Amino acid sequence: MKIFDGDAWVKELSRFSFGATSAIITSLAIIVGLGATANPQMSIIGALLVLGIADNISDSLGIHVYRESQFTDHRGNSIHTLSNFLTRLSITMVFVLLVLFLPMQYAVLSSIIIGMALLCFLSYFIALYHHANPLWEIVEHVGVAIVVLLASNLLGHAISAYFKSPIM
Repeated sequence: MKIFDGDAWVKELSRFSFGATSAIITSLAIIVGLGATANPQMSIIGALLVLGIADNISDSLGIHVYRESQFTDHRGNSIHTLSNFLTRLSITMVFVLLVLFLPMQYAVLSSIIIGMALLCFLSYFIALYHHANPLWEIVEHVGVAIVVLLASNLLGHAISAYFKSPIM
């Protein structure tokens, strides 16, 4: 008797992988980039809420239209669209809560740790499903995320310097 059906589990994971990856990396970029502004908590929460709602609806609709253009089953399209929306919204709201309730330095650090852990988790199981080297997939995905965070940090500092706002 098979207790854990890895193939079925990863197939279900695929419904959430795009939304989760997008929410993790984009939310972390906002947190790191806007963390350099004069009022980071307000800026970050505002940006995350816009991301969690408006950008999320836009991306979910884009995925829905793309899947329809591939002549896939309509019910499956709706499930993928809803899964993407709820995944992105949930992950983004976790980051909003961290920024809302933790001191800014701890919120940034906690967000990075949680975000990278989620990204590693996704990368690991997807690599197993594709019979790829999990370590390589994790390094690749986390490496891209680090590049995004470094670029966001540099942009945040450049914008703060340009507008001469104090850097936190």
